[in-house]
Amino acid sequence: MNKPSKATSIDFENITFAYPGSSVAAVTDITLSVRPAELVVVVGPSGCGKSTLLRIVAGLVQPSRGRLLLDGSDTLKLPPEKRRIGWVPQSYALFDHLDVSGNVAFGLRMQGANREQRDRRVQEMLDLCRISQFAHRPVSELSGGQRQRVAIARALATDPRVLLLDEPLAALDPQLRVALRADLEALLRRSGVTTLFVTHDQSEALAIADRVVVLRDGRIEQYDTPERLWTQPANAFVAEFVSRAITLKARCRPEGTVELAPGLIAPVNQALPSDRDIVTLTVRPTDLMLDPEGVAVEVTGCEYAGGTYTVFGRLATGAVVSFLADARLPIGERARVGLRHGTRLNVLDQ
Repeated sequence: MNKPSKATSIDFENITFAYPGSSVAAVTDITLSVRPAELVVVVGPSGCGKSTLLRIVAGLVQPSRGRLLLDGSDTLKLPPEKRRIGWVPQSYALFDHLDVSGNVAFGLRMQGANREQRDRRVQEMLDLCRISQFAHRPVSELSGGQRQRVAIARALATDPRVLLLDEPLAALDPQLRVALRADLEALLRRSGVTTLFVTHDQSEALAIADRVVVLRDGRIEQYDTPERLWTQPANAFVAEFVSRAITLKARCRPEGTVELAPGLIAPVNQALPSDRDIVTLTVRPTDLMLDPEGVAVEVTGCEYAGGTYTVFGRLATGAVVSFLADARLPIGERARVGLRHGTRLNVLDQ
């Protein structure tokens, strides 16, 4: 059996891959580095290449161009079984005819570990994933969250260099997803393994990631920390996809301010470009508020957001902004909004 190893770095160098028969690449010119023990989450719309990246690391598909380095060594020529990659698919793919311990021990059996080694490692993984009490329970009797932890314990038992998680919370109901998110992050941190985690849930990515890869059409739009994705999105797509920000044009004014509409003036985070009068901004619902002294908007939509409402309103310029309200506002009603105290807007044009 493999001895426990230090955490592994991952480097994608100009990786390109297209599925057979497709004229469009699933991923194009992917270059990014994952540090040892880092938890990197990959997000993006359906079909953007998220799962394909995991399949490349696992050795299930072979890119047409580029290199994949694990701890600096090119790994693309290694077969999947030689890469020491832990894989947790969305369905968990547990063996229903085995109990929890039998599932966790499966990979160790394939490696040829003896009974003593298997028993010791299985107990370590059961303890790590906090499922020791279920050791002899059939997996068919477990809840979704418990099955998830069994799948992760099985993947970690063989001491993988990298752990790949493909939508590990997708099979759970929304309430359970939120409840288990912190538990899953804590488990991954305790394991110390370098992890690539695919999700379609932006809030999930921001909550648990060290860094986030935002993909669109097989290309990286931004690779950054959750904080920088939120405060300094690289473009309108990232701003809208990650934080539901609205992008709109505004006129530059003196002293680092912009005019979103007549009477609606806002300071900005960055220095304004000197070669243009109009810039593109991101405006989030939390940036604006109802203000009797503010500018007029016509309500175009209102969504309940659990304890508050997200309201959409059209400014006199025709641009639509969103803001928060404590009560539902009827569509067509007139309201007044102003900038929330302390808010500075983000400028995308630099």
